Amino acid sequence: MRQGSGTRGTLRGSALWGKPKGESRSSALWGKPGRGFVILALVAALAAPVAATAGSSGRSVQAARALVPASLLAEAQAHPNQVFSVIVQGSRGTKSSTVAQSVNNSLSAKPGKAKGVKKVFTSVNGTSAQLTGAQILDLAKRPGILAITLDSRIRLSAQYSNDQTWVDSAGVSDFYVGQALSPLNVPAIAVVDSGVQAGRLDFGGRVIKSVTMTGLLPNSTGDGRGHGTFVAGIAAGSKSGYAGVAPTAPIVSIDVMDDNGMALTSDVIAAADWILANKRTYNIKVANFSLQSTLAGSFMYDPLNKAVEKLWFNGVVVVAAAGNYGVDGLPTTVAYAPGNDPFVITVGASDTNGTGYTSADDTVAPWSAFGYTLDGFSKPDIGAPGRQLIGPVPSLSTMALEAPNRVTAPGYMWMSGTSFSAPVVSGAAALILAKNPTWTPDKVKGALMLSARPTAAGMGLGVGEVNAKGAFDVTNPPNPNLALNQFVGSDGTGGVTFDSASWANNATANASWNQASWNQASWNQASWANASWNQASWAAASWANASWSSASWNNASWATASWAAASWNAASWAAASWAA
Repeated sequence: MRQGSGTRGTLRGSALWGKPKGESRSSALWGKPGRGFVILALVAALAAPVAATAGSSGRSVQAARALVPASLLAEAQAHPNQVFSVIVQGSRGTKSSTVAQSVNNSLSAKPGKAKGVKKVFTSVNGTSAQLTGAQILDLAKRPGILAITLDSRIRLSAQYSNDQTWVDSAGVSDFYVGQALSPLNVPAIAVVDSGVQAGRLDFGGRVIKSVTMTGLLPNSTGDGRGHGTFVAGIAAGSKSGYAGVAPTAPIVSIDVMDDNGMALTSDVIAAADWILANKRTYNIKVANFSLQSTLAGSFMYDPLNKAVEKLWFNGVVVVAAAGNYGVDGLPTTVAYAPGNDPFVITVGASDTNGTGYTSADDTVAPWSAFGYTLDGFSKPDIGAPGRQLIGPVPSLSTMALEAPNRVTAPGYMWMSGTSFSAPVVSGAAALILAKNPTWTPDKVKGALMLSARPTAAGMGLGVGEVNAKGAFDVTNPPNPNLALNQFVGSDGTGGVTFDSASWANNATANASWNQASWNQASWNQASWANASWNQASWAAASWANASWSSASWNNASWATASWAAASWNAASWAAASWAA
């Protein structure tokens, strides 16, 4: 298509690229308009030419022949040593090899850390290259160069979308492409929380059951707190721009929390009972508990631990928040149910630092709890993004009203907490089970841990940061609960239970009792096999320092008087505050 006439080498006069002195072209983009002239605008960013220089006659002479977007030009001028990835196009008739040579000439003229030519194209007479700002400015003035543009990231055509970086860090965005989720029969995720606002577009009619367990007041219909809706949105939202991890998963809402974010332990246990009784009816295979007890305890006796273990032994993957009581990124005791339970998947919060795809710069959020449980287990098991995530909330919910400065759009706000890291893992677990419907919770936990991306956070994020797609692709995961399972047996009523007394005897007698779990060959291939996890998962020192390791733990007075004391049953125990 003919784009108009003019002297070769002059810059196009345009709102897009800028208008040099004496330039007569008048097109809104470039070129002289004429009969049959059609313009297709492919970029929206403003652009400008490299500045003109004065010739010997004193008249303005344009030294640059290349078009450079204004934003790139400004960055190149402001940061001459910064490295940029660009695409360099040659003028008509200029071969790609000639463009490549011009790039190399700029590297020689303006030495720097950039690597120069990356790829030489055949469909475009040009190359991709890595150049410093100074090299871009030099190259823009060389003959035969038509344009220099950023090698920008291309967004795949996707059925679901979310512009937040956490979906890349957690390996979630891979599932948004095309029809990747269409063939999967994703099981239901039970959200044990403050309820879910079922009628939202975020869930597209996928809230298949809503149950209210709490008797505390006030408790608005649906989700008066907003917490449960946010959690459900991260796990399984589907609205454009706000998609969650498993946007086709059915959701079962179990309301155990009042509008102030409080619940009773008995109501949470009742929620576990309901899931156990109805898991087949609603195909519930994952249960998310973004909450924690207010009293420290041993998993051997805590009733909430017993309740979530019952779900685990009956084929329901339990995901729990680690808690938000960490201080300055330092370890603490992880002593609160259900996150202190060694069987379940406990999730800590990572800070992605605003980047995606790589976990190299991800750190543990300073308030994310990690350390040993009172029983000597290292928690969390895994980390997931949990800082400044945007999710759905009812506009009049107490959470939105308490923090109006966090509202990003009507019905959406940003929040931070391990509460919102947990549903990232819950959604990933649901996708794994869609592909492997017969897998046990132990296998799902193994796949998630084996594929976790390493970080510099040490035990703060367990074995690493969740990689949903990586876990989905695991075919034969090891069992991280192998050593514990030797103490799981019949409860005498046709079910199974954990024999805490037998386990305690073995653990006190042999600090390496669980060595078998971590000596499997397949674990050794994991990126974290030689990391701090192997030292932290079980150590004689941490066991010896556990508060119950003394002889008094096993005596009758502990089992009767002190454990069953009035303070245990007091309101302070029954009232639980949950990880926000």
